[in-house]
Amino acid sequence: MAARKGRRRTCETGEPMEAESGDTSSEGPAQVYLPGRGPPLREGEELVMDEEAYVLYHRAQTGAPCLSFDIVRDHLGDNRTELPLTLYLCAGTQAESAQSNRLMMLRMHNLHGTKPPPSEGSDEEEEEEDEEDEEERKPQLELAMVPHYGGINRVRVSWLGEEPVAGVWSEKGQVEVFALRRLLQVVEEPQALAAFLRDEQAQMKPIFSFAGHMGEGFALDWSPRVTGRLLTGDCQKNIHLWTPTDGGSWHVDQRPFVGHTRSVEDLQWSPTENTVFASCSADASIRIWDIRAAPSKACMLTTVTAHDGDVNVISWSRREPFLLSGGDDGALKIWDLRQFKSGSPVATFKQHVAPVTSVEWHPQDSGVFAASGADHQITQWDLAVERDPEAGDVEADPGLADLPQQLLFVHQGETELKELHWHPQCPGLLVSTALSGFTIFRTISV
Repeated sequence: MAARKGRRRTCETGEPMEAESGDTSSEGPAQVYLPGRGPPLREGEELVMDEEAYVLYHRAQTGAPCLSFDIVRDHLGDNRTELPLTLYLCAGTQAESAQSNRLMMLRMHNLHGTKPPPSEGSDEEEEEEDEEDEEERKPQLELAMVPHYGGINRVRVSWLGEEPVAGVWSEKGQVEVFALRRLLQVVEEPQALAAFLRDEQAQMKPIFSFAGHMGEGFALDWSPRVTGRLLTGDCQKNIHLWTPTDGGSWHVDQRPFVGHTRSVEDLQWSPTENTVFASCSADASIRIWDIRAAPSKACMLTTVTAHDGDVNVISWSRREPFLLSGGDDGALKIWDLRQFKSGSPVATFKQHVAPVTSVEWHPQDSGVFAASGADHQITQWDLAVERDPEAGDVEADPGLADLPQQLLFVHQGETELKELHWHPQCPGLLVSTALSGFTIFRTISV
């Protein structure tokens, strides 16, 4: 396949010196740094961010770190690229004590693009204008919180008609559903937010709770095709199907889907078939299921050894019959579901040097995906890209020669990355959560 026009392969990125303004400074010639490839950082060396590689870049912290979050689809329109941007996140904390945890709604707005460097010979008047402009460009964050007993392992948001809800996996072994409408309302109005935090937040409870898993878990996915249908999987190898009822509640089938022999790590509904879903597990397998069969017989296809070790995450492409997986072995694998019986992926990529913690296909571009790893890297990939022999980047830096051709971008600077999501309504915008906080960015490559 020919390289896509207008795409740049970019690996020159690093830790920002100033999180919000993005100001960086460095001495000596800049060099590309890639974890696990080439010499490590020497004493006195530091990573600095190549601002020209980003269209937009912001960071935010919420106190206790968040293992998981989801982007809340909003009514501001699709395919929006005009800056500044506004977005909404629902997230859950992993605090030091069970009582200190929160389910949170975040409204981030006034998100401007990266500022171009000052021109040479700029005078004091221009500098004053820049300072005023800087004040106007400051990102804003509103945060509404609900007390939650126990750390939150995973959060997934869905709309039940006009009602937004969050499915929440708790480390205490329960899966809960929270209504989000009130939280979305109060982050829009500062006075309402203050009144909510003072008078209402302590009274907010889940609208439904299920404690039948007999232990904690991480796997959770709402059906994109059947409103309110939910799957939850636990560390005891069990998967349960939730079916919405007429009374605004759920019936949870007590019979678990039988097949995995160790913890179920992730679940993904098919984007094209109402009754089909995929699962991955610490038993190294990926399985495809059909809920029309009895739970004990619902597993239709299995790749027993999909990775060398735990399979941590999967993502089902919304546009192609592909399943993307990431494992403890650091590998990223693409499975063509038309050839799944063969047990062999159609592509394997190795850039991460530690377990992969999150993967997701781009919602609009069928060949693009992103991944994060415990090696503090976020990588962006494009299946349609091949190295341009005339570009000269390999000759300029021979260390790039053994990089996968489809690797577009390496983002660094976060600590213990946990999860990432593409924004479904803002093309190319990625959001990630890590021990170091949230990062919102768009690169020049996607």
